[in-house]
Amino acid sequence: MQRKLRLFISTAILSVSIYPAIAGNGGKSKPQSGKQAIVIDTRTATNRFDGIGVVNGGGATSVLLKDYPEPQRSHILDMVYKPKWGASVSALLVEIPGDGNSTQGSMPSHSHYRGDCDFSRGYTWWILQEAKRRNPHITLDATAWSAPHWIGNGNFWSQDAADYYVSWLQGLRQVYGLELDAIGCRNERGDNYPFVKALRRTLNDNGFSNVKVHAFDNWYDGKLNFVKDMMKDSALANSIDIISGHTFGMGIPVKPEELAMAKQLGKPIWNTEDHVYLKGFDCLITIVRCFNRNYLDNGVTKVVNWYDIGGLYPMEPYSADPPMLLAYEPWSGNYHVRRSLWGYAHYGQFTEAGWKYVDSGCRHLDGGGTMVTLMNDKGDYSVIIETKDAKEPQQLSMKLHGKLSHNALCQWVSDSLSQFVRKDDIKLSGGKFTVTLQPRTVYTFSTTRGQQKGEFADIPKPKPFPMPYFDNFDEHADPAKWGCLPHYFADIIGAFEIVPSPDGNGHSLRQVVGSPANSWAPDWNYYTIIGDSAWRDYEVSADVWLNPGDKAALMGRLFDVGFGWGVIPKGYYLEMDDQGNCAIVETCGKVDKDKLEGDAEQQALIKSGRDKGRGGEQELDCCHVSGITPCKWHKLAIRFEGKKITAFVDGMPVLTAEDTYAEHGMAGLMAVKDADKVSTPYFDNVSISRIGNNATSPTATPDIKPLYR
Repeated sequence: MQRKLRLFISTAILSVSIYPAIAGNGGKSKPQSGKQAIVIDTRTATNRFDGIGVVNGGGATSVLLKDYPEPQRSHILDMVYKPKWGASVSALLVEIPGDGNSTQGSMPSHSHYRGDCDFSRGYTWWILQEAKRRNPHITLDATAWSAPHWIGNGNFWSQDAADYYVSWLQGLRQVYGLELDAIGCRNERGDNYPFVKALRRTLNDNGFSNVKVHAFDNWYDGKLNFVKDMMKDSALANSIDIISGHTFGMGIPVKPEELAMAKQLGKPIWNTEDHVYLKGFDCLITIVRCFNRNYLDNGVTKVVNWYDIGGLYPMEPYSADPPMLLAYEPWSGNYHVRRSLWGYAHYGQFTEAGWKYVDSGCRHLDGGGTMVTLMNDKGDYSVIIETKDAKEPQQLSMKLHGKLSHNALCQWVSDSLSQFVRKDDIKLSGGKFTVTLQPRTVYTFSTTRGQQKGEFADIPKPKPFPMPYFDNFDEHADPAKWGCLPHYFADIIGAFEIVPSPDGNGHSLRQVVGSPANSWAPDWNYYTIIGDSAWRDYEVSADVWLNPGDKAALMGRLFDVGFGWGVIPKGYYLEMDDQGNCAIVETCGKVDKDKLEGDAEQQALIKSGRDKGRGGEQELDCCHVSGITPCKWHKLAIRFEGKKITAFVDGMPVLTAEDTYAEHGMAGLMAVKDADKVSTPYFDNVSISRIGNNATSPTATPDIKPLYR
């Protein structure tokens, strides 16, 4: 529930005719009588603007982007990161991958076990590279959600974690030539004072003293309680460069006493995750309001929204809202720019990190809405305004005071009918200008130039997932060029990587994590998904190599991967262990679907009661297949025909069942988790075909370029 925000008056600007709101909770800005006359006075420009941007993380949020053909892959990246083209964000925060589920999915760690270190895994390095290549001034930030089990022997708050962070930074520097600007302690996992002190010390001792530490990136009421302890503990204060939390602008605000202490300590406040779960223009205007109110009501100088590119399957949670761009179909090259992207553009194309807030031009408007003014050291400035709550037009008369450019202002406007449209320039007279603002509209007035409403005319039309599908993974002669990731698969838990086959013949796909990860969200069996949730009658087959003690499965008709703190899917799987024990299993998600778990958002999803069906798993049929031994290839297949399900081992039907729980859904591969062990099987010659249409050769795919050259 949105809480009312309390405002306070900055004593630095009492001499001018407006009263900008800053931090607190409860109340509204003081109405002003008569015309809204605003003095934009450079003497009030004291707070540094640290940027607005996006999060790429919380699971493999953009995993399908890596498989897009060119030029569409580059176009998508341009729409988000290229200056003065699309969103043109000035800040990027990424997840340091950790093998476990962290909302939508998982990404492979650079260090699966103690002593392991491989900087070629995953696509996160590539995202950072591509963002920095387009905008050399973008700031880079990172933190962990999940982490490998070996860190602290399951206790994340350890010296192991600090060393783990440093090793990731070393890979970023040595292999990819990138420097991180800031790093968090861990996403939404409470406070730990000994850890942040250890992290700061470890960074300093290893040549990363310039990397700022932000803490502690929590969402709940009381998330900044640690600030009072910084006042008493100099070592703690010296270890934390930035005070950080989540959802200030759209959730729980900074308290006035917290802001006062932050100012006394000389520490900026960052919002390291906000989010706007809305559609259409309402999402666009609310994003601008979120950015504005983060500063006005909370004193926040940097905001990153979760998240940028929805490059994941639509079945996964948060796939449509809140990303600014949807990229679901690498096989077709189709993508869709949401209107919300242009909300970012109203900031991103007119500002840069390092500008300053001009407090006398930052305020809540009398007639509804907010405005923020930012300037650079050359005297250029930008005024960003939203009028979401306005009921009628209102007029602002603005006068410049100080070293601000008197050049004409470009004017860019978004409303429900058209987004990010350039209007006629506004000329100043005697350092003054007047504008009339319409309700439910976003405006940016700026002395800067060069902005564009970027677009590409060659977006391909949507196509279904290619069927039949086949992959023997031998296309990836050098898996490192692809981040060791196969085309079109999306890991939900674990790390399915392309590796040399155990028999020495080519490559295969292996789930490589042998111990349960220190996951951000609850884990289940480790699995990866592929395909189309509309599929009905089809067969999934694969060659499976089981190590001693392993259990593996083929999955089908998956129509849900969990929503509301849980990643247990709904659908079916065929499981087999290294001794030939087989079963067809129906999985119906969490056992106790009403149990409240997770953060406030997750609990709200559970309370919404959208899922009242049965939960848990049910074995539909089982048997023992003779002749199955570990360390040998065996072919598994599961076939769906109406309500009939048939399982095959080495070409022979071994199990059958009839069930109507899941009538359609995606395919997947699974490695079974038992207590403190996770199976690490190999998969090869993965095939998905309609009944009666078996694929024997690779399906033609677009020209997918390697991530790393």
